[in-house]
Amino acid sequence: MIETLLRRVLFQTDPERAHEWTLHNLEVLARMPRTRSHLWPARPIDPMLQQEIWGLRFHHPLGLAAGFDKDARALPTLSAMGFAFVEIGTVTPRAQPGNPQPRLFRYPHEKAVINRLGFPSAGMEQVAENLRRAGSQSIPVGINLGKNKDTPMEDAAQDYAAVLRCLAPYADYLVVNVSSPNTPGLRRLQQLEVLRPLLQQLRALQQQNNADHLPLLLKIAPDLEGEEVVALGELAQAKPGLLDGFIAGNTTLSRPAGWPHPQESGGLSGAPLRDLSTRIVSELFRASAGALPIIGVGGIFSAADAYAKILAGASLVQLYSGWIWGGSALLRDFPEQLANLLRRDGFTDLGAAIGQGSA
Repeated sequence: MIETLLRRVLFQTDPERAHEWTLHNLEVLARMPRTRSHLWPARPIDPMLQQEIWGLRFHHPLGLAAGFDKDARALPTLSAMGFAFVEIGTVTPRAQPGNPQPRLFRYPHEKAVINRLGFPSAGMEQVAENLRRAGSQSIPVGINLGKNKDTPMEDAAQDYAAVLRCLAPYADYLVVNVSSPNTPGLRRLQQLEVLRPLLQQLRALQQQNNADHLPLLLKIAPDLEGEEVVALGELAQAKPGLLDGFIAGNTTLSRPAGWPHPQESGGLSGAPLRDLSTRIVSELFRASAGALPIIGVGGIFSAADAYAKILAGASLVQLYSGWIWGGSALLRDFPEQLANLLRRDGFTDLGAAIGQGSA
């Protein structure tokens, strides 16, 4: 009841101000372990949902996508809330404010968000300090790597390398974000002739810094065309491997038919992204012959939405917008609801369902 009322109040507030208020309070709770354990007591998770991927244990497949806690301010609280893993960032080498405000727009009727934030970041050094203070977590933590807006595209690899070098000691997995629509030119890095040398450089850097045990994932846009997805599928199967997995996808520049808010530019997320992101997961799974794990993200508001992405080929899933609408009830009920869907369809474990809808 209190959470429902609070959400109603926050939905009457400027979206970015509401986000900052929420993040600040979660940051306060990060310093209150007893309160956290009272608010979010540990709950048993059905063993059929557990997986080991990249040598990491995931108690169920639902994680928090990058973008909510860009600077790792509230990590202990987020780890306690019921997510199976959390991804922070995007983190840039130097602090930057992002694009001018207003830059975040909420559409309750469509259950959608448009953002053109442009990687606001406290910078890698501050994020490293925040991660150091947070300490180790009970769930895997991913770190999403980005470039500064004013870094020339020909020097982008240096920015990704700098953040990797700085933050690898605190990560369970790393994500190369080349798909945000709000940093000019960034999506050109998805082109294979540019992407391959970037990944080669980052792989070499991992080896030099004794970080080659960390999975390296690529976050792609949901707007990729068929040939581009096929090229990424071939890259996934190439030896020696330059990647350990994909996140599919980011926000979209497309708009659904009849979209009633054409005046706002930026990346669209939320319910309108659901089918597009599921299609990209399916296409990438088929193109790569399931060679690498895929984290499916976009439009997940329920266990059924997550299950659709698992059947399409996702081993794990992430949400952000769906959590804004669903709150703690979604996290609390998700594992049992997903387990029921798996049993309904005759699966004995989650792994058996991955990609069964992409055949």
